[in-house]
Amino acid sequence: MEVNFSNAYIERCSKETDTMIANESSSFLYQPITYLKEHKNEFIYVESILFEEIGVEGISLEVDDVFGTYDVMLGLKLQKKFDNVLREHLNHTLDGENSKFDLMFSQDDGLWDLNFALNYVKGFQEDMSIEGAFQLIHHYLSNLVEAVKKPTS
Repeated sequence: MEVNFSNAYIERCSKETDTMIANESSSFLYQPITYLKEHKNEFIYVESILFEEIGVEGISLEVDDVFGTYDVMLGLKLQKKFDNVLREHLNHTLDGENSKFDLMFSQDDGLWDLNFALNYVKGFQEDMSIEGAFQLIHHYLSNLVEAVKKPTS
C-alpha cells in the first residue's frame, strides 16, 4: 500500500549544525535517495500525519559517514514495557549480517529513540526515490507498531 507524503513537512538540514538549509515542497521527494550520498553533510527531516498516526513525531534520514548506510532516526511513542518485544521484532525483521539498530527509552520525553539502517529493511533499493524510502519507512514502522501492540496469546 503506497502512502502519499504530498502534505508532509520537509526540511533539508545541516548534519554539522542541525540548522535548516531549506524547507522543501513534496516535489523534492521525487529525487533519488542517492541525493543523500551526494550531499553527505545534509539530512532530511519529515513530519507527516501518516507518521503521527503510528506514534512517530518526525523522521530524519541521512547517510552514515562511516558505513555509507541510509540511517533512519526517530522518536517512537510506545510504553517502556514494550522493550523486549520491540528488540525482538527489530532483530527478526532487519536483514543482513551487519543489520544494527539503536534503541533507547528516554525517561524525559517518554519516547523510544530508535535508529536503524534502511538498507536492511526488506524492499530497500538504492535506486528508489526519497519518497519511496519514506513509504518503506512508514510501512516498516506500521508493521513494527502493530506487532508490538498485538496481544500475545
